[in-house]
Amino acid sequence: MEPDSDARVGLRERKRQETRTALSWAAIRLTVERGLANVTAMDIAAEAGVSHRTFNNYFSSIPEALAARQTDRAKQTAALLRARPADEPLWEAIVEAVLAQIHHDQQGPGDRTPDPAWTQGVRLMMEHPSLQGEFLKAHAATEHELAAAVAERTGTDARDLYPRLVAATAWAAVRVAMDQWVNADPPVPFQHVLRESLDRLAGGLSQP
Repeated sequence: MEPDSDARVGLRERKRQETRTALSWAAIRLTVERGLANVTAMDIAAEAGVSHRTFNNYFSSIPEALAARQTDRAKQTAALLRARPADEPLWEAIVEAVLAQIHHDQQGPGDRTPDPAWTQGVRLMMEHPSLQGEFLKAHAATEHELAAAVAERTGTDARDLYPRLVAATAWAAVRVAMDQWVNADPPVPFQHVLRESLDRLAGGLSQP
């Protein structure tokens, strides 16, 4: 493929990813603000500045759009893990990759103390029964992506026990941090909770 053609393909894929991200974030914002029962695909498309047909080209349902951010984060985190220095200890590399992904996710909570209304909305969204299946699929995809990156880094096979355990354990720490964050009183920045969760895991979870 010629360089100009490669550039066009790269630009097209980047624009597709930007549209996918915009739609998923719009779905999350509207669901948190209004509740899932009060959001339609047309609302999400309008919020993202695209047509209803465009929404249907990317997602088959609102739950799929809501869970898409997690799937995308998994791919981004795996890419960041692969980019960490080769001589960096594995758990340190995982911690830094996960935190870097959160930092780069400009629309996320980052280091800001969240609005209690936002965390309440996130809590209700995560607990909605109709979303559980999509979130479970996203969790499985996340662990698969991370296991592949861990396997490459450790010279193992992604189907081996070790990379799968590392990936499952690391993502469990992220999920626990998310649950801790949405239930924190008073509210605290997500990165602080996530750092503590991952650091405790990397330290071997010694008894408090």
